[in-house]
Amino acid sequence: MTDIVICGACGKMGRVIADIISGRSDCRVVAGIDKLDGGAKFPIYHSFSSLKEKPDVIIDFSHPSVLDEMLDYCLANGTAVVVATTGYTQEQIEQIKKAAEQIPLFFTFNMSLGINLMAELAKKAVSVLGGQFDIEIVEKHHNQKLDAPSGTAIMLADAINNELEKPYTYVYDRHSVRQKRSKTEIGMHSIRGGTIVGEHEIIFAGRDEVITLKHEAHSKSVFAVGAVNAAVFLNGKQAGLYDMSSMLADK
Repeated sequence: MTDIVICGACGKMGRVIADIISGRSDCRVVAGIDKLDGGAKFPIYHSFSSLKEKPDVIIDFSHPSVLDEMLDYCLANGTAVVVATTGYTQEQIEQIKKAAEQIPLFFTFNMSLGINLMAELAKKAVSVLGGQFDIEIVEKHHNQKLDAPSGTAIMLADAINNELEKPYTYVYDRHSVRQKRSKTEIGMHSIRGGTIVGEHEIIFAGRDEVITLKHEAHSKSVFAVGAVNAAVFLNGKQAGLYDMSSMLADK
């Protein structure tokens, strides 16, 4: 049995995670961390310093501002953590990686199995197509999302770049520069509107042909299921940085 604390327990994702865990027999929620109370069926604390329960794993779907306090708690108590929040700065990402030297830490920009499969397919496409096709990434999310481009779009671009002999540059804005597209760039485009949960599309545009990889998330549950699976996977692991490929390789 994996005892879990949900950071951001009263938010939309926190409630979905709690609901998914309630239907499983291999894990349980022992407490939550949130500034609000939210009517949860388990204790809610406003800070990690007030937390009375001792979890095996923390699942974090909160806000980048919580990172310092959460990592301080995890490092002091040797607690594993699934970091599923997006919008981190590069400095915070380095902080996450450093913490993984002392505790088991699962970190990915997207908890969806389908997105991670898409990244693997994109890497295969790049290895076959080489530099013959222009690469563009389009991501769509709801109108409340703060960061752009999405962390997932960057993750997909990074996966592609890792397959290239010479890394391409990321271009986020074309309207300010009037010039032809270079061959060594990956265009990144963000769309925000309505209640779109998440859509990502990778376009490989060549001469007289276009190849498209696309993933659509129709509910937040796909991310919550991945996070819960990651928490159960992480319980009992040695210190280190884990991601979706680590979990899939463990199957």
